[in-house]
Amino acid sequence: MKSVIEYENYRTFMQDFYDERKRCSAFSWREFAKLAGFSSPTYLKLVCEGKSSLSQIGVERVASAMGLAGFELIYFRALVVFCQAKSDADKRRAYEEMQEIANVHKIRVLDSTAFAYYESWMNPVIRELAPSAPGATPGDLAKLCYPETSAADVKDTLAFLVKAGLLKKIDDNTYVQSDKSIVGSANAMPVAIRSMHRQMAEFAMKAMDELPVSERNITGLTLGLSHRAYHRLVTELAAFRRRAVAIAAEDDGADQVYRINLQMFPLTRNKEGGKNE
Repeated sequence: MKSVIEYENYRTFMQDFYDERKRCSAFSWREFAKLAGFSSPTYLKLVCEGKSSLSQIGVERVASAMGLAGFELIYFRALVVFCQAKSDADKRRAYEEMQEIANVHKIRVLDSTAFAYYESWMNPVIRELAPSAPGATPGDLAKLCYPETSAADVKDTLAFLVKAGLLKKIDDNTYVQSDKSIVGSANAMPVAIRSMHRQMAEFAMKAMDELPVSERNITGLTLGLSHRAYHRLVTELAAFRRRAVAIAAEDDGADQVYRINLQMFPLTRNKEGGKNE
């Protein structure tokens, strides 16, 4: 599902959220309303149909139910004001706020560069690290990387990121991100990102052995799930990823680069004899 900053109608965004949850599970308008703390099971359906509106309290409840946080929450508040404003002045102010947030936190969709970007763990790491260390040479950046690498590899990575438009070089050894966040296109991602997942899984095992628990957080759960519960958890994980991106995007004091692996896979075969999807 697209980020909320790509919408100019909050009702469309809510409807898309509902449709996505419905596609993955037995989600209902009643459940959506319950998550948002509304007693009427059809209230949010009426809102999406334009037959009702959100109050200021309703905005916060719905945003919470959809897992919005950080800049996405701020954008959603402005989006509702924009759609429900009765005066042109209020509408213009809300739209200007939306545009400002969207410009600062715009999301780049990787398509043709996805394969090259996800081929090496260094690309996302250096993309995050270089802007936080202005003036640092490739050798300096190499020393900061936890998986060992060389100055030459860092130099090559910086050149690729600049050529791909993922970093901008503004001075000697000083870079800024062209876009705050990036996502993979639906077509390129499934194949391109597998290599990255494998590399990061190996780093996770290494971190478990070499780093103290104060510097890493590795936990897990073993659960018995139905097909419906599995898809509900997939949706929850997607919501958490959005919140994590929002928290990181509004943080201007980053001093390290972290990786969060979210993995859910079967440990048993389907009891009915069917294949796991």
